[in-house]
Amino acid sequence: MLIKFFIRPRKGVLDPQGRAVAENLRSLGFSDVKDVKVGKYIEVYIEDKTVEEAEKEAHEMAKKVLVNDLIEEYDIEIVENR
Repeated sequence: MLIKFFIRPRKGVLDPQGRAVAENLRSLGFSDVKDVKVGKYIEVYIEDKTVEEAEKEAHEMAKKVLVNDLIEEYDIEIVENR
């Protein structure tokens, strides 16, 4: 089973990397770029569980290790083995 984590800065949190990317894109002619947020994408592979168990474990992983709750927010996606 695969757990996908999509982590990004919270709204209102300074994102210097995102600002640098936005400025670079504008300098390359992409003048319609309004803002950029740079985040993280993490894949965690776990032994087979129910989707409910995997989701619970994913939230625990996020809170304990993967996400700085003060400045980041996240979404998860559970992908079952086929």
